[in-house]
Amino acid sequence: MSHRPSSGLAAVSTALLAMSRHLEVRDVLKTIVASARDLLDAEYAALGVPDDHGGFAQFVVDGVSDAQWKAIGPLPRQHGILAAMLQEAKVERLADVRKDPRFEGWPSAHPDMSDFLGLPIKDGDEVMGALFLANKRCPRQDGGCGFTEEDEELLGILAQHAAIALTNARLYERSRELTIAEERSRLAHELHDAVSQKLFSLRLTAQAAAALVDRDPGRAKGELQQVAELAAEAADELRAAVVELRPAALDEDGLVNTLRTQIQVLDRAHTAKVTFDTCGIKALPAAQEEALLRVAQEALHNALRHSGADRVDVVLVRRGQGALLSVTDDGMGFEPRTVRRAGRHLGLVSMRDRASGVGGTLSVESAPGKGTTVEMEVPGG
Repeated sequence: MSHRPSSGLAAVSTALLAMSRHLEVRDVLKTIVASARDLLDAEYAALGVPDDHGGFAQFVVDGVSDAQWKAIGPLPRQHGILAAMLQEAKVERLADVRKDPRFEGWPSAHPDMSDFLGLPIKDGDEVMGALFLANKRCPRQDGGCGFTEEDEELLGILAQHAAIALTNARLYERSRELTIAEERSRLAHELHDAVSQKLFSLRLTAQAAAALVDRDPGRAKGELQQVAELAAEAADELRAAVVELRPAALDEDGLVNTLRTQIQVLDRAHTAKVTFDTCGIKALPAAQEEALLRVAQEALHNALRHSGADRVDVVLVRRGQGALLSVTDDGMGFEPRTVRRAGRHLGLVSMRDRASGVGGTLSVESAPGKGTTVEMEVPGG
């Protein structure tokens, strides 16, 4: 990679366009840092977002390897030149940051830094973050070089647009949170209306069956069959409402980590041994990841609650550009010829719908006394 300094309108335009492509706050922070480092040809760049206690809620770096970052340790808190950037909210351009009296508290594994340029990212009076650059990459004469007034001006322009990009990203995330909240409220109303009606009917039918059981057992039996049907319908309504929500853990942790965590909990909560194995999985389209998770949850529920299994094995592996999920139990199994009747009980119809809805396929293999294997394959993106 060339280390020639980037300057001029073209370089600034490239940096601004890069920032405008992202909507997630974390992605915007990373892009700002990388753009600033490239624009001013610095060895290191970082951006800290303040918390409510004088420290940093988020801290993003560029130019530091994963191994170096791990060795550095926890996020910087309330000390040194970094804290001063948040408190004073002014530009700092230093020939050698190590000679500044505020230079303290840096971990021993921290990269060696000399020339330093930092400035706040502000929206009005609010300090949204502090942007830092260190070690200008250029020939040094008589200990000179370092960041220039032109660098400071360029970084100031970048910071102004970074504030806009961060504001847009925050608004986007807030809008998404509100949408999720509205969706949860809608589902709550639907759940209340649909399931409450079913449960009310179920209660009346059960009361009728109880009144008939002595004088007309035949009619009582019919009423009890109706109770079973109403209970199944209520369960279907409940499942249809609940599964519409995408779990937050899936967005934050990814499919593999979310599955691993949930399976560890199930393994502790049930007498059956529940295992998880995975290999070669790459990020998949969000809809496919959600469908895989939902099918895994449904298959695990069936295996642990209905099959009497002693062991359930979940495997998620790469298959071409996509993935293959397998949930296998050693339980009682069932007769495939009765799969239509079992489909209602085991949720097989909803699992197949989820698979086909994302361009995938689902297969179920089972036999009495031979356990059950549910497999779902998705194409990837």
